Amino acid sequence: MKNVQKIAAAFAALSTALALVSAAHAQFLTPTSNLVIEGVPSIPSDLAKKVAAYTEFKASSVVAWHPTDGSVLIRSRLGNVAQLQLVKSSGAKPEPLTDFPDAVTGGTFQPKNGDYLLFEKASGGDEVFRIYRLDLKSAGNDASKKVTAISPEGERAAAPSWNRAGDQVVFTTVTVDKNNRADRAAGAERVATTKLYFLDPMKPETAKVLATFEGGRVSNFRFSRDDKNLAYLEYVSANESHLWMMNIATGKKTRITAETKAGEPTVAYSSARFARDGKRIYTTSNRDSEFSRLVTIDLATGKETPLTTDSKYDVDEFAISNHANRIAFTTNEDGSSVLRFLDLTTGKELPRPALLAGEISGLRWKSGGNEDSDSEEDDKKNDSTAGKEQPQLAFNLASARSPGEVYTFNLGTVKMTRWTNGAVPGLNPLDFVDPKLVRWKSFDGLTISGFLYQPNAKKFTGKRPVIINIHGGPEGQARPGFIARNNFMVNEMGLAIIYPNVRGSSGFGKTFLAMDNGMNREDSVKDIGALFEWIKAQPDLDASKVLVMGGSYGGYMTLAVSTNYADHIVGSIDIVGISNFVTFLTNTESYRRDLRRVEYGDERIPDMRKFLEAISPLTNAEKIKKPLFVVQGKNDPRVPYTEALQIVEKVKKQNVPVWFLMANDEGHGFAKKSNQDYLFYAQIQFMEKVLLNY
Repeated sequence: MKNVQKIAAAFAALSTALALVSAAHAQFLTPTSNLVIEGVPSIPSDLAKKVAAYTEFKASSVVAWHPTDGSVLIRSRLGNVAQLQLVKSSGAKPEPLTDFPDAVTGGTFQPKNGDYLLFEKASGGDEVFRIYRLDLKSAGNDASKKVTAISPEGERAAAPSWNRAGDQVVFTTVTVDKNNRADRAAGAERVATTKLYFLDPMKPETAKVLATFEGGRVSNFRFSRDDKNLAYLEYVSANESHLWMMNIATGKKTRITAETKAGEPTVAYSSARFARDGKRIYTTSNRDSEFSRLVTIDLATGKETPLTTDSKYDVDEFAISNHANRIAFTTNEDGSSVLRFLDLTTGKELPRPALLAGEISGLRWKSGGNEDSDSEEDDKKNDSTAGKEQPQLAFNLASARSPGEVYTFNLGTVKMTRWTNGAVPGLNPLDFVDPKLVRWKSFDGLTISGFLYQPNAKKFTGKRPVIINIHGGPEGQARPGFIARNNFMVNEMGLAIIYPNVRGSSGFGKTFLAMDNGMNREDSVKDIGALFEWIKAQPDLDASKVLVMGGSYGGYMTLAVSTNYADHIVGSIDIVGISNFVTFLTNTESYRRDLRRVEYGDERIPDMRKFLEAISPLTNAEKIKKPLFVVQGKNDPRVPYTEALQIVEKVKKQNVPVWFLMANDEGHGFAKKSNQDYLFYAQIQFMEKVLLNY
């Protein structure tokens, strides 16, 4: 009996111990096995519950109109990642068409009947996109039974473009040097090769390679009106690109855009759209202008004719409808988008709809199906005298109070309709703050601007701690859009956030865009140095509590600020940032390397290599004195993960507090909600510690 009692007592003690362990574990989140975590404290379960509503935003973006039934294909999060979903009518519940562990990035319907669509998907953030066909009529419920790969495995494919008959597509692939990642052995540099494929999507085995190109510079292939030629874009840098024409039968290539003479500024173009007469193309160009304008180029003479003459703003995007006889386009005005319409016959601008301040993108005309109403069906509609449908334009609109919704504008009724709803129950969009456009003078007198999101002064009194959040690119641009989860930091933590547009940002003219190139790299860092002085002069901002953060190039800027202005910050968060320009240029994917050399400098040139080494944060890491949080995706093809490892290792040796978070199933940033959530919780804890002294 005594033995039985002892055993019973032992079991009771063990049960109590297990219960205590279980309770302790219940107080904290258990990280998933895909995360590599160093220095990051355990995440309290209560924190996850507290911020839950701020993790549920679902931005939607328009992908395509269905060519026959008027439904809209959108891209929006489904579960953990973004997938393609079909919205049958405005406000209808989206119907999932794809459901994969990884995000689907784009899609296009077969333009005649929409019986199938093509979409692109990569794996684990590696950006080796492959094109698949999704057969809609025989789809059933099992996604694995309705998908057929049409592009080669192991080659990075770009979005396909249809011929006018809707039975053939072209797309490019670029070789991916898997051994050229961060852990590749030293050796001869590999040059990427781009292939141009031509095939019937219903018969992938018919694929043939029309042409090959050295490097990864060509994209945006479009069929001519007679399907005999292809126009395409050769991208050199944010400041230079060219348009070309290729004969499909002969492979002969002819440059469309004029060459610039020695000493003249380079010109940047966007992709080409063919005019209905087949004799001209539409594009954007900054030739003889600081800003990109909508232009036509005569294919016979090469003459460029501006359609928009406003010299203050870039034309960001445009779409053409022959059925509507309109060009829809957006202008970038102090970061906000303005939607405009141009009459194709008269060339005059038409009345435009009044929209909230924000960012407009994804212009898609309903007539003609997928892109710019350039199909045979559109010609028939345009020529018909009866039964004309009122033209409609779909687009995305994101604002400070909206994560990004799909809208349509009916040109006949002048009616705006919202198709999606990403609102989160429990959060009032009216509580999200509108940003203020702020400006300051930099070290050389140049005016720099940014957007300030400031907490409610009645709720949070006194000077507020500041986050400086620097965009990537470097040719990106901070715009007055939705800051998603960061609304928690403003609304619930009382932190002010400034999104600066340092020199090198787009949207401010081509001179401003080029001001950080090559040997001028650190001038953009000095723009943040001037921002610190501006913050000191603000009565409601606390210059003694400033944190700097950013992703990609913004990650480099974060590290550079941490080395150059350590006394001005209390901590920094580097997300997939460059720590050494030479190792970055050596190890980034081969199809990107030459494009980045134009921006940052060619490390093969001794003087440039010496300069890049000198300014790299890794070289100056001993100057980092404040806590550092480094975030990385293991499969990042742009900024390899060793850029993070080497800065973490060096700073840790200096006894500076370092947090490190790497996701083994992510690439250039976190795309999966589960990973985004864990990062968000960790960021909040880091900010509480360094900014709020919790």
